[in-house]
Amino acid sequence: MVLPINEDTDFSFLCVYQADNLSDALKKLKITTTDSTADSLEGCLDCLLQALAQNNTETSEKIQKSGVLQVFAGLLTPQSSCTAKVANIIAEVARNEFMRNPCVDAGLIPPLVQLLNCKDQEVLLQTGRALGNICYDSHEGRNAVDHAGGAHIVVDHIRSLCSKTDPASEKLLTVFCGMLMNYSNENDTLQSQLINMGVIPTLVKLLGIHCQNAALTEMCLVAFGNLAELESSKEQFAYTNIAEELVKLFKKQIEHDKKEMIFEVLAPLAENDVIKLQLVEAGLVECLLEIVQKTVDSDKEDDIAELKTASDLMVLLLLGDESMQKLFEGGKGSVFQRVLSWIPSNSHQLQLAGALAIANFARNDGNCIHMVDNGIVQKLMDLLDRHVEDGNVTVQHAALSALRNLAIPVVNKAKMLSAGVAEAVLKFLRSEMPPVQFKLLGTLRMLIDAQAEAAEQLGKNAKLVERLVEWCEAKDHAGVMGESNRLLSALIRHSKSKDVIRTIVQSGGIKHLVTMATSEHVIMQNEALVALALIAALELEPLQKEVQSMAFLEVVSKLRSHENKTVAQQASLTEQRLAVES
Repeated sequence: MVLPINEDTDFSFLCVYQADNLSDALKKLKITTTDSTADSLEGCLDCLLQALAQNNTETSEKIQKSGVLQVFAGLLTPQSSCTAKVANIIAEVARNEFMRNPCVDAGLIPPLVQLLNCKDQEVLLQTGRALGNICYDSHEGRNAVDHAGGAHIVVDHIRSLCSKTDPASEKLLTVFCGMLMNYSNENDTLQSQLINMGVIPTLVKLLGIHCQNAALTEMCLVAFGNLAELESSKEQFAYTNIAEELVKLFKKQIEHDKKEMIFEVLAPLAENDVIKLQLVEAGLVECLLEIVQKTVDSDKEDDIAELKTASDLMVLLLLGDESMQKLFEGGKGSVFQRVLSWIPSNSHQLQLAGALAIANFARNDGNCIHMVDNGIVQKLMDLLDRHVEDGNVTVQHAALSALRNLAIPVVNKAKMLSAGVAEAVLKFLRSEMPPVQFKLLGTLRMLIDAQAEAAEQLGKNAKLVERLVEWCEAKDHAGVMGESNRLLSALIRHSKSKDVIRTIVQSGGIKHLVTMATSEHVIMQNEALVALALIAALELEPLQKEVQSMAFLEVVSKLRSHENKTVAQQASLTEQRLAVES
């Protein structure tokens, strides 16, 4: 952000701007150190400022070509009455990208940084602007300010001015915050440096004291946005009252742009579990629900954007265990009930957020059991039904995620199977979208765990088994491939059915179980070995050709010496059974 001109600066113009006046002024400035009086120097500087005000780019080019920048370095002294004007001119020319490196090359940074130690408020203001503009999007400018130690002095100034609420101090604070923002923007090293200087608690305090000052508040928010991406910053933010201050500020906002600016700070901060809980306790959720209510039926672009941001942030807050449980309130919380109402909504965004919220609430057995007992499953199946044909993939994925999580507790499996969840999920067997395939497979695998009847029913479904065998070869999608293998194995392990094994053998699935036995994941190795042992124990003639053609006795034999004892023992058992049968 380029720091604008100070409106209150009194230029006391001594000449009317004309091209020849500018040329004369530049010539005089070049010899100023030897024979110019203070008055003529002031006149030249005023002429430059007037020219910059009328045509900044053209005037800056002329200043660069004249070689006057090098002269400015000698004029930047605390004792000179012209120092503020020189710094102002530098700030103005540095608004142009092409002038920032020349300012560095002219040696202006060290004297500017030295001026940060003076007491004159106008000098400090213009110096802060000059340094901030030179740093804007300039690697060389930032490096030079870093090397001269400028950031440390500015942080000290902000700390000492923090509690002062007079207009002059607030203006200076705004410029200094802007300077730090430009200095550290998108630069992890410099952001870490500021964090280590302890700038975060100072800026949070600043926000609380000066929340009525729009310009200063905006600078603080942009600075927070810069810093909040770093993990180390979130730890520091967690020790401040940032959550309370941001929520307080958010409640006052009416304009979309201001809300969006606060959202941009909240989103990265809310990735931290401690701050999630702080935001919940500060009342952010109520603000988000209010936004959803106000914008859900609107077709205005800003309202649609706010609806998405608010509902996304709501889901993010539910990723923290403590914040999630606080909002669940035993399944009776008003927030939980409001989120449930999003699922049957006509808004895809709210359907998505509602399903994701349920998936996040379903992260412990108690919550899952309560939700299944209170009819959540039917709401999710109804939602899936609305998205079977040409449906929204993200909504499909979210609803399947929620069902998968709900199916984890043992007591929920039979209830969900009775409710028809398996049939609802199988409708998406035709999906060509890997994220949907992955969640579909995971949901079915959770549902049939220790459910022999359901495992047998699904295992005899030739279309399902054929699709699984196909996905077992999805090398571009490791997650889908892994889940397909695990579901094949699970169908055998939980059904212990000859019919299921025949279906899998006829579909060419045995080779995938053998491959699975050599997986790098111990759990998958063990699951595959158990399935192979069961096949052998059931003495099926279809298996003989598979044993001979693939020689998987050798694979199993190697696993006997596996470092994991469970895998090694299962391999020995499987080998014995296969040896007997062959």
